[in-house]
This record gives sequence, structure tokens and C-alpha cells, in this order.
Amino acid sequence: MTSSEETPSLKKLATRGAIWTIAGFGVSGVLRFGSNLILTRFLDPYMFGLMGLVTTFYVGLHMFSDVGINVSIIQNKRGDEPNFLNTAWTIQVIRGFILWGGALLLAFPVGHFWNSPDLVWLLPLVGFSSIITGFTNTALYSLNRHLALKQVTLVELTSQLFGTTIVIVCAWLSGSVWALAMGGLASALYQLLASYYLSKGKFNVFLLERSATHEILSFGSWIFVSTAMTFFAEQGDKLILSKVLGFKLFGIYGIAYALADLPRMVVIALSSKVIMPALSKIADQPRSTMRTKLNNQRKRILLVLSLGLAVMIAFGDVVITLLYKSKFYDAAWMFPILALGIWTRLLCSTNEPALFAIGKPQYTAAANLSRFICTALGIWIGYSLIGVPGAIIGVALNDLGYYVAVNYGLHREQLSGLKQDMFATGLLLCTLALLLALRYGLGFGTPINEFFT
Repeated sequence: MTSSEETPSLKKLATRGAIWTIAGFGVSGVLRFGSNLILTRFLDPYMFGLMGLVTTFYVGLHMFSDVGINVSIIQNKRGDEPNFLNTAWTIQVIRGFILWGGALLLAFPVGHFWNSPDLVWLLPLVGFSSIITGFTNTALYSLNRHLALKQVTLVELTSQLFGTTIVIVCAWLSGSVWALAMGGLASALYQLLASYYLSKGKFNVFLLERSATHEILSFGSWIFVSTAMTFFAEQGDKLILSKVLGFKLFGIYGIAYALADLPRMVVIALSSKVIMPALSKIADQPRSTMRTKLNNQRKRILLVLSLGLAVMIAFGDVVITLLYKSKFYDAAWMFPILALGIWTRLLCSTNEPALFAIGKPQYTAAANLSRFICTALGIWIGYSLIGVPGAIIGVALNDLGYYVAVNYGLHREQLSGLKQDMFATGLLLCTLALLLALRYGLGFGTPINEFFT
């Protein structure tokens, strides 16, 4: 097959995959937002803060043991071979048990440090889902590898719907934090069963082929470093703020952050499920060709993101005050600050997958280290100067170092898109200025009105 014949096919697959990913995330966002609204009627901010910390440690365990199994299957040329898939699955199963062991070891010291007996039992319960997830069939990764994202998206959505239903029912019946823990277990079990249904009888078996193990762990060594740094980068704010703010205000911060982070989550889904797999298929082409194809697709994404984010920043607080109970109103002034802060990360997330596609994840590892340092310093300096608002501003500014590190890597690998970044940033700021002027002219004040009430 010629290159001209391959390109339209790849473009068609990528477009179809992007449509399914965006549609899936849209439905997922509605489910998440709707369930969040319902749960705030049954549970207190303290419970959201407590579960937020448990989730932080659970995510940390996953990141500190991540060797990029799914990325290896997508990126590696042997990603369709049974021996490679079975080796990847075996490593995944072993990792699941290690993760649960880590949750057991952390439970008591974490509960003691945060002075919360509930943490001693919540961590092992939530951590048990890692064993369930470990046995998930590699069919889901194979579908992602070939951009067959319809099945993957449907599994994720139905899994989320099942878990959300379990959480809401348990919260309604018990009104306790334990309801939040049950959702993760239910979702993991559903996804496990769905993966074996999609495998069409091709079950994984225990195998550790030496060459496949070496390839996975060799590639995964930088994934491990990157994701370990990602934990501190992505979760450092939660570890620090949960202690500084207390569980009640931390729970409110978690709601504001989750809403502000929605655009980034959409882009991450697109990056991991569409952009990175598509770029991996053309990674052996000249960098100039690869850069051109990436930037042609990227400019459309940045256009939508800049306009959409401007609307979110200008009017997101209104949505929060209209839909949430008064005890969550502090999330309204936090939201626009955090939403504006994610812009630099959105810029990175749209072309950073190219570094993974060419097997250069070390730049992301350095970027995540810089983000953690910026987070720690930003919260400390901000909180010292003006209290809680300063800490929130510190979180919002923590992606500046990340942007510099990622773009240094893109420049070295001849994949830079700085001109697009400058244009999109200008568009965001101009649109935001117009919307804020309109809002103020209509008598709605500023997006941080709730801070002054």
C-alpha cells in the first residue's frame, strides 16, 4: 500500500476516533456533573475533601508503579503479537497486587498524619480496585491501538454510569463517605467484565517473554519517571492543600478544580486515544512532515479551546451559584482563577503526545518535576502573602514551568508550535476581555464576586 493510500485511511480513523472521544467525554462530563450535583445534596464538603485525599493517594500508587503498559501496546511494533500482549497483561496483574499492598502499608500512617480514622479503612477499600483492574483484558488497549474507539468509549461510559448509579444509591441510603468508595469498585468490576466480552474469547494467559518484558520495561522506565513526577505535579496541590485548608474547604476546592479542569481532561482524552496513536503510525516520517500534520489538526483544537475557555472563565461562577447549595459557594470565586490557569497546560497537551509517539517521554518527566516545584513554591508564597486566595493563585500559575520544559523538548525534536500558541493565547485574551466587559456592562460584576460576599 502506498503512502498516499495510507494517509486518508489514517485521517479517517483519527477523525472518527476524535468524534467518539469528544462525544464520549461530553456524555461523561454530563454524568460527572449531574452526579456531583446530586451528591452535594446528600454529602457534606468534608466528605468530598476526605475522599479527595484518598483518591490522591490511590492515583499516586498507580503513578509510582506505572510502566506504560497501555502506551507500550499502542506504540510498540509488536503491539498485536499474542506473546507481547500476554506479557503486558501479566505485568499488569502483578502490578495490581503490588498497588493494593501499597495501599495497605500507607493506610495507618496516612490516617495518623491527617488525624482521620476513616482513612485507615478507606485506602485499602479503594485500593482493592487495582487488583480488579489488573486482570482487565488487553483487548481494550488493542482497540485503542487501532483507533477503534467506539467500543472503548461505550465501555468507559457504561462503566461510569454503573459506578455513578451505585454511588448515588449508597449515598442516598447511608449519607456517608463510604458511598463514594463503592463507585470505583463497581466501575472497575464492570470494565473488567466488559474487556473480556470485547476480547471475543481471546483470553490473556500468564507469560513473561524475556524480549517483550525487556521492551515494555525499557520503554516504561521513562514512563515510570514521568508518571512519578506527574503524581507530584498533578496531585501536589491536593496533598498540600488538604493539610493547609482542612477537609471542608479542600472539598470545595476539589469541586472548583474538577469543573475548571474539564477542558484539559477532554484534551488528554483526545491526546491519548487519538493524537498519540495516530502520530505513532507516522513516527518514522520526516519531522517536518510530522510537524505539519500535527499543527494542521492542532489549530482547530486550539480555536475551540480558546473560545470555550473564555466563556467558562467569564460565566462559570454563575453556574456554580445557581446550581450548588450555599455551603459550596466558595467554589465560585476559585473556579475562574483555576480555569484561566489551565491554559498553558492545554497548549502543551495538544502537541506533547508527539514526544511520546517518537519515544521521547523524558521531556515530560522534566516538565512534571518543574510543575511540582512551581506548585509547592506557589502555594507557600501565595498562602503566606494573602491566605487562601494566594494559595489558589499559586496553583493556577504552576503550569508555567511545565510549558517551558515541554516546548524545549518540542523545539529540540523539530516539532514546535510556538506561533500557534501565541495566536491562540491572543485570541483567548481578546475574547475574554470582550466577555468580561459585556458581563460588567450588564451589571453582573466580576467572576470573583463571591470572594467579596
